[in-house]
Amino acid sequence: MRADATRNLERVLSTGARMLADDPSATIAAIAAAAGVDRRTVYRRFASREDLMAAVYGARYDAVEEAMEAARLREAPVAVALHRYVEGIIAVNRKWPVETSRMLREVTIGERRRRLIDEVDAFLRRATDEGLLRSDLPPGWVATVLPPLMEHAAEDLSELSAAQAADVVVDTLLRGVGTPQAR
Repeated sequence: MRADATRNLERVLSTGARMLADDPSATIAAIAAAAGVDRRTVYRRFASREDLMAAVYGARYDAVEEAMEAARLREAPVAVALHRYVEGIIAVNRKWPVETSRMLREVTIGERRRRLIDEVDAFLRRATDEGLLRSDLPPGWVATVLPPLMEHAAEDLSELSAAQAADVVVDTLLRGVGTPQAR
């Protein structure tokens, strides 16, 4: 793909993610206009709005996979890997703010999602085994509370960089929200 075509595709997908997060009924024509490309360009690439949405979901998962790879969940020290992972996912959530409940219904995403969940679960077991996370919590509890923390940080801490927002999430995860005297 030519460099300009690649840039246009990236612009259409990231614009589509933002617009669809704000208005799930956004049209291809509106997305094309906001991305600064001709709507025919978008229609040549995507036969339907559903095809465009599937491409947005795929791009989001590409970004999640890249963030997980950069975090080095299997080999980096667990505290470092946790922060890198949280920072990376916050950045992904900001760039690709698609409604995940709609994305989860996309059949083509299912296998990728399962593989990513398994990798994070393995990392969280490692973090527990190495003493970073408590071992007395119900099974799966950290995996349940971490994603909403990252999502809220991406949305509600927009004045902070992804790294600063990750500091807040990791601190909340590891130390809770009680005052130091209460612990």
